[in-house]
Amino acid sequence: MVLFLFHALVAAHIVTGSIGAIAFWVPVIGRKGGVNHARWGKIFTFALLITGCLAMIMSLLTLAAPIETHPHLEGRFDEAFIRGIFGWMMLMTGLLTVNLAWYGWLSIRNKRRHELNRTRLNLFLQYALIPASLNCAWQGWMIGQPLMIGICMVGLATAATNLWFLMAREPGPGSWIKEHIKALVGAGISVYTAFMAFGSVRIFPELALNPFMWAVPLVVGVSLIIWHRRVVDRQFAGRSRRLSAAT
Repeated sequence: MVLFLFHALVAAHIVTGSIGAIAFWVPVIGRKGGVNHARWGKIFTFALLITGCLAMIMSLLTLAAPIETHPHLEGRFDEAFIRGIFGWMMLMTGLLTVNLAWYGWLSIRNKRRHELNRTRLNLFLQYALIPASLNCAWQGWMIGQPLMIGICMVGLATAATNLWFLMAREPGPGSWIKEHIKALVGAGISVYTAFMAFGSVRIFPELALNPFMWAVPLVVGVSLIIWHRRVVDRQFAGRSRRLSAAT
């Protein structure tokens, strides 16, 4: 029964994650601010919210029954390893995905109405990510997996930068756009990392911890964030110059 439920969750996770992975590219490479951008951005956001929630449920089942949920790994890895990678780390990355998707959605929905971003749920997701990240690092140290410690740093950096923006009284011009970009591209990094790393477990379990599988989505995603944030900075700088010239 546990294995059937787990496989059903995996199937749903793959479907929603695939939808999100495809929808991701329309707002990233398409015309910004148009109808397609908004429509596909919404599809991406809610697909990722469901995907992250499913990942957290799967991680809890793994923590409760590591061998029963991953019988194909029995004899290759011990229970502590399975709980660490597919339990604690997946719990943290699932929460990270939900965190980024919701935070990025609120940033663009509220725009300059900054105070509306400080909802209980949005703040809870930031504060919940901190202990989840620290626990991931602790569990990684316990089983000798430095990758889990590295992922902890991503979670802590996300929570810290998100809280910095949320608590700011008067964010700078265009900050809400840059936060939107950072968060939703970050969620995209998460879904592609899951496909390349966790998805490889079924075929080549050893690849799940290969740094290359984690590095490729990260490098591509960070490059996209930097490029789009520079575009936003240039747009607002040009707008400021035009306003100064008009006055």
